[in-house]
Amino acid sequence: MGKPSVQVISFKGRLNFMLYISLRKYEYVCAIGRHGSLSAAAQYLNVSQPALSNALTRVEAQLGYPLFARRRGAAMALTPQGRSFIEEAEALLASAARLENAAETGAGKARLRLGCFVDLAPFLLSRALHQLRVQMPDVAITYRVDSFEGLISGLIDGRIDLALTYGLSMDAGFTQQTLFTSTPHALMSPDHPLATQNDVGLQDLAHYPLILSEEGLSAQHVLGLFRQIGENPTVAHRAASLEIQRSLAAHGEGVTISYANPPAKITYDGMPLLSLPVSDPFAAEPVVLARHGTGPTDAQIANAERALADLNT
Repeated sequence: MGKPSVQVISFKGRLNFMLYISLRKYEYVCAIGRHGSLSAAAQYLNVSQPALSNALTRVEAQLGYPLFARRRGAAMALTPQGRSFIEEAEALLASAARLENAAETGAGKARLRLGCFVDLAPFLLSRALHQLRVQMPDVAITYRVDSFEGLISGLIDGRIDLALTYGLSMDAGFTQQTLFTSTPHALMSPDHPLATQNDVGLQDLAHYPLILSEEGLSAQHVLGLFRQIGENPTVAHRAASLEIQRSLAAHGEGVTISYANPPAKITYDGMPLLSLPVSDPFAAEPVVLARHGTGPTDAQIANAERALADLNT
């Protein structure tokens, strides 16, 4: 009779431990691990840095060992125990997300979660949803529009099954299926000095102020194109949306380089805008359908990949 009571106490102890570390604390610790610092994780989660630091301290105190190696002036590096903890925590968060979605869409109903990069969403999202719902009518389709980093995090922790995005943000841990290749365009006022050309090269554009996106990876990519030709152009603005970039360009505030090229030649505020293709071949970027992992996937995701294979502009 002694053994059963010991097992019950052990189980209760584990249960209390699980309840002590809430899902929110799991999310905080995983964000720190993904972003490498308290400040970057706090910005991503839109919470205060002290709140993250306090959550991490409490989790480590409860576990009895450090999850990160802290070195002044360096990124927070995961300890071996920390890496193992975060892998299991991300799996737990993914399970919790699936349970929540089951409550929303009906228990037992098949679900597919689609992500789409914010600049691509106005061009691709509606068509993608239509194709999925036509070809997979018994599957509940939900979607999320996000930044590069938000999509990557969602794919890793299971909140997104597939993502429509540009390939520049993906590493070898993701499976990518190229849907089509996008040529960037330079957006400018019709009275810009380059406006009389049929297309423009990056070497020409480097002499004029740039209007970049506030999205970090997008801005880094554009600046990286100029670095490949040995140029470092002046950045005039960092805009919160493509339409603000278009408006600033139309008003003569500089030139913006965009892979999303709306057909409208008038901005929201009624200004004419010129769009010229960028002639440098290396500037082209693939639009991909991506998922986390490199091995075979389940039948439902494979069906969705096939349904979206011919999605193009």
